[in-house]
Amino acid sequence: MAHKISCIDLLPLLVLSGLLFPETAKFALSTGGIASGCFESEREALAKLKGGFTDPSGRLASWVGKDCCKWRGIVCNNLTGRVIEINLHNPYVDDNLSGDLKPGQALGGEISPSLLNVKELKYLDLSMNNFGGTKLPGFIGSLKQLRYLNLSSASFSGTIPPSLRNLSQLQYLDLGNCFAKFSQIDLHWLPGLSSLRYLNLGGIDLSKAADYWLHAINSLPSLTELRLPNCFLSKLPLSLPFINVTSLEVLDLSNNNFNSSLPQWLFNLTRLVHLDLNSNSLGGELPDKLANLASLQELDMSQNSYLEGRLPKSLGSLCDLSVLKLSVNKITGKITDFINGLAQCNDSKLENLDLGINKLFGNLPDSLGNLKKLRYLQFSINSFQGSIPRTIGNMSSLIEFYVGNNRMSGIPESFGQLSTLVAVGLSENLWEGVVTERHLANLSSLTDLDLYKASPNISLAFDIAPSWIPPFKLRYLNIRSCQLGPEFPTWLKNQNDLRTVVMNNANISGTIPNWFFQLNLQLDELNVGYNRLTGEPPTSLMFVDDQSNVYLRSNLYEGPLPMWSSNVTTLYLDDNRFSGPIPPNIGRLMPYLTDLDLSRNDLNGTIPLSIGNMSTLTTLVISNNYLSGKIPRFWSNLPFLYILDISNNSLSGPIPSEVGFLSSLRFFLISNNNLSGKLPSSLRNCSSLDSLDLGENKLSGIIPAWIAESIPSLLILRLRSNLFTGEIPPQICRLSNLHIVDLSHNRLSGSIPPCIGNLTGLKVELTDADTERYQGRLTVVAKGRFVQYDQSILYLVNSLDLSDNCLSGEIPKALTSLVRLWTLNLSMNHFTGKIPIDIGNLEWLETLDLSNNSLSGPLPPSMTALTKLNHLNVSYNDFSGKIPMANQFHTLNDPSIYEGNVGLCGIPLPKLCPGDEKKPQSPNDGGRNSKSEDGGDDREYFLLILSIGLGFFVGFWGVCGTLIVKKSWREAYYSYVDKMKNKLAALITCRTD
Repeated sequence: MAHKISCIDLLPLLVLSGLLFPETAKFALSTGGIASGCFESEREALAKLKGGFTDPSGRLASWVGKDCCKWRGIVCNNLTGRVIEINLHNPYVDDNLSGDLKPGQALGGEISPSLLNVKELKYLDLSMNNFGGTKLPGFIGSLKQLRYLNLSSASFSGTIPPSLRNLSQLQYLDLGNCFAKFSQIDLHWLPGLSSLRYLNLGGIDLSKAADYWLHAINSLPSLTELRLPNCFLSKLPLSLPFINVTSLEVLDLSNNNFNSSLPQWLFNLTRLVHLDLNSNSLGGELPDKLANLASLQELDMSQNSYLEGRLPKSLGSLCDLSVLKLSVNKITGKITDFINGLAQCNDSKLENLDLGINKLFGNLPDSLGNLKKLRYLQFSINSFQGSIPRTIGNMSSLIEFYVGNNRMSGIPESFGQLSTLVAVGLSENLWEGVVTERHLANLSSLTDLDLYKASPNISLAFDIAPSWIPPFKLRYLNIRSCQLGPEFPTWLKNQNDLRTVVMNNANISGTIPNWFFQLNLQLDELNVGYNRLTGEPPTSLMFVDDQSNVYLRSNLYEGPLPMWSSNVTTLYLDDNRFSGPIPPNIGRLMPYLTDLDLSRNDLNGTIPLSIGNMSTLTTLVISNNYLSGKIPRFWSNLPFLYILDISNNSLSGPIPSEVGFLSSLRFFLISNNNLSGKLPSSLRNCSSLDSLDLGENKLSGIIPAWIAESIPSLLILRLRSNLFTGEIPPQICRLSNLHIVDLSHNRLSGSIPPCIGNLTGLKVELTDADTERYQGRLTVVAKGRFVQYDQSILYLVNSLDLSDNCLSGEIPKALTSLVRLWTLNLSMNHFTGKIPIDIGNLEWLETLDLSNNSLSGPLPPSMTALTKLNHLNVSYNDFSGKIPMANQFHTLNDPSIYEGNVGLCGIPLPKLCPGDEKKPQSPNDGGRNSKSEDGGDDREYFLLILSIGLGFFVGFWGVCGTLIVKKSWREAYYSYVDKMKNKLAALITCRTD
């Protein structure tokens, strides 16, 4: 039973204390034995500290009155009344992943030296504030009682003061991202912090300590948690003389520049629970020694790019592992042994498994279903194949499942048992078969379904009963190139939470039913392109996001062009049957459009002036219509326009000079109109152009040199079928990226510039990464016909077409250095001289047209090296000599290829070359060139035909005739064939198992 002690009982003790310690007696008498205030010196120190701060939101408004122990963020010792903790951490950060401060909430200013008067301060937290680049004060190193110091993300400047080494009792130090500007920091102060248990220097540039950082860390024997992410460290020592940090439980060295293999000392840290080495350049294979880290719960080695080899089987023995991230590496092989190892754990704790973006292959093992605590599974962008294992239905905790971009083909019905599944990513695989309601039966938590395939080939079909009601409420539906039709899917009738609806290339016909509009959806995207939809466009749907998207391309919609609400920013209505004019108020109804594609419709009238109100427009494609009138002059209002395609219309007049305001323009496509006049010099301001297509117009004047001087990144220059005159400017040779050049059907004169060999774009091969520099379609004359290429293949096309001009002189030898040329057309000019002797260097050439010139001399023997050549025309020149017959020339046997050259001879022309007259039969010619004296050739040929005929008659009727006539033989024969077929099938089945 507790005894009550009154102040009278304490009086003798207080008297004695008063004699020995007057200040203590004074404190005790004033508080009744329990501290209820704070010392005046500390209160004054805190007041000065407040005075040095800026506090726009009034977070320190409570710092008034005598009892500073009640002030916000202040904690005092209950016995002594001394301030021991100052916690001014800013809790007001943005509710997003960036952790940015909310404006007006952070403290700023300077830290007052009065803080030194708080003698027993053990805890100081000023994190997540904004001190505006003021220097981190050195006097903090004099707060020798500190156990906890957190200045992370506080926007200081300068360096870490060396005096920090004096804090020998410090156990927790967090300086992560504490500097507003990067400055190189050394670590010579670190060994003095001998009591340190937690250290975070994330985001601080430690490159100055690259040679000794690990030795400095190794001097901290009590350290249990070390975080050095994004510290610009480049050297990871592979060995240490001794390991002094064996107590480490958390090690984070992510986002540095390490490029070695995993160091051996790492595997001696057997207490590690969390190891994060992501986003480095580590290489080599994953060692079996990872199994030494038996306590490991989280391992992240993702985004190293150079980690390779197979997943070690021993990794599967880490039964306490809850998070394993190895994505974005080069790990190869099968995962069967690894998954089998995890599945053998009595209680596998794995919750997050990320192996995406590697080179893994093979089938997913059935043992995957034993990982019943797995919540997040990421296998995307590998080469897995086969079916999802049927055991997946046992994964009762699975929330997210991603196997996109593999080669998988089967979805089992057990997939429908994943009642906790929220998001599934199945895109870009080889799925085949039929999805029924059983595949979706119990997916009651599903909100995101991604089943997208870029290829138009459909191999997977949904066959769901019209009356079936799904157990889920989708928010995100993305299905492309799967059979959902022919009718609009009725299983969406109860899906009133949908925000994103993509049913692209789904073989849906007819109209969108009324019940879909009655769901009152609030969408951010509707994509029903590449179907056969008709009726009224879905303009009544509500779009709530500030950046909403509508894609109705490639359907059968017709009638006037529809409009949507003003918050729709992307509108694709191309390839339909809309007719009439573009609404003149389109720019007022939809002023925030960024992408507008109305191409390949039946629109007429003029380009509305209100388009000039769309100040954020980046893409304007209105090609392949019947638009007329002049090009408007509102272009100065569209500073972000990236693509302008008004080709294949009936526009007339000049190109307005205001086009020069489009400084962001990269694709200027105005071909096949009736435009006239000269190129405006202001076009040189469009210096970022990748493609300039002005073909099939009535443009005139010279080709200006500034095209090359001001637009250096040009890839495509197409000026065909205009009225350009003058010479080809030699400056064009400076366009090192140019690889499609079409200046044909003009009135150009002079010679081909000798510098033509400087067009390195016709010498090197572009890659898939360059495809983003192409938009739309382009028509190129190749193989004697017009060929249209779309943007996905344009980077592969290399063409030079100068045909139908008045060019003269010799073909420059430099032309033969353009080794990646596909098409070379110099026909219908006045070229003279010989074909360059090294033309065989153009080994990629498929089309060569030199017809209708005045070229002479023989066809060079090196032309036989053009093994890819499949279209050749050298007609109507003055060539002479024998036509080559080696390699590809055997297939170029149309006489019209060579006609009009009096001096040419040999096959396929009827004119024989000297020395090609008939000769006596040689012993090796098989008797083909002459007959024997007794006419034996004819007799032998007759006997050969007779023997073949008799052999066929006897063989066929000897077997088949008997089977037709005798029923018993026929039944025995087919019985034997069936038995052999069954045996063969059984053998194949056994081999497969």
